[in-house]
Amino acid sequence: MNDLITYWQPRLAAIAQSATGDDGAHDLQHLHRVWQSAARLLARSPEADALVVLAACYLHDLVNLPKNHPQRSAASRQAAALATVKLSQAGFPPDRLAAVAHAIEAHSFSAAIAPRTLEARIVQDADRLDALGAIGLARLFYTAGRMGSALAHADDPGAMHREPDDRAYALDHIECKLATLPATMQTAAGQALANERLDWLRAYRDRFIEEWGGAAAGS
Repeated sequence: MNDLITYWQPRLAAIAQSATGDDGAHDLQHLHRVWQSAARLLARSPEADALVVLAACYLHDLVNLPKNHPQRSAASRQAAALATVKLSQAGFPPDRLAAVAHAIEAHSFSAAIAPRTLEARIVQDADRLDALGAIGLARLFYTAGRMGSALAHADDPGAMHREPDDRAYALDHIECKLATLPATMQTAAGQALANERLDWLRAYRDRFIEEWGGAAAGS
């Protein structure tokens, strides 16, 4: 299996790179990190097919639509279909294509497709882990900037006296979405890592609110 991973990783990265746009939150480095996280999870699940996981990690964003795009929830299905074509053209083992496609379509939060295989569960966890912690925070603000969101609500950054709105305020995204991710983790190792990274994000959020201004923080 190690030989297959060594052979396919650069080829899969090249396929992914050819489809990468200008979204720095979903670039080749994101794919490398998702694979690195998946490899950590695979160490706890040696029965999983690492080649399927590898391919899904690198090709899950072949179709990547902005978070505010009306067809966002269909992007992972489109990516799975395109990945099947690209992998077939590259000579990828045909008996693994369906498993890769399922892992890709099930990775997406917005698609709400339940992962049916261990490989899909690992890929979903690995992708969501990259939304948490220090890298996740950088990606959060990068994406919010591209969408034209403000850093935080001017008078109530902690949403103490209003409904959180992460489309308008980047900081709100931590509690609106990221705080929900640990409970969605499919593996025990993934959940442990997610909780650790969420704790870091919440500590950052508290410090942000403190520096934004005591009165504005609702104190």
